[in-house]
Amino acid sequence: MDALDRTTPPTLTGLTPYLLSRTGKAARGALAARLAEQGLRLWHMAVLAALADFGPHAQRELAVRLSIDPSDVVKVVDELAGPGYVERARDPGDRRRVVVTLTPAGRTALAGLSDQAAAVRDAVLAPLDPAERATLHALLSRVFAGLDGLSTP
Repeated sequence: MDALDRTTPPTLTGLTPYLLSRTGKAARGALAARLAEQGLRLWHMAVLAALADFGPHAQRELAVRLSIDPSDVVKVVDELAGPGYVERARDPGDRRRVVVTLTPAGRTALAGLSDQAAAVRDAVLAPLDPAERATLHALLSRVFAGLDGLSTP
């Protein structure tokens, strides 16, 4: 055998969770590579998106919303504050809380990151026509909405 046969076993490609996992891994890796070129990671984009979509948050609330360890949120927020993408301030109602707010620079950065995500989406979904892409998105949205009840070991 001159070359390694890389054909995926049909037993695996017959498993929807396997296909979702491999597709997700490829898409996540491609997006992570694009974000890394800008010195950012997916958690940076997640924090910016949460602030854009839901408004200012206490750091602890961001951790809960995004399922990130609170100490990791502090690091991500620190990294976003450096270039001025977010601002932090003490909550006047509870001085123990630090509230994080998206800045105009952060909103601009998020728009650029969203463009990168759209480019990755287009590359991953290139085999599908626009109607198929819309159907896939609608179906995945329904599956995603039902994940809360899924128990993982």
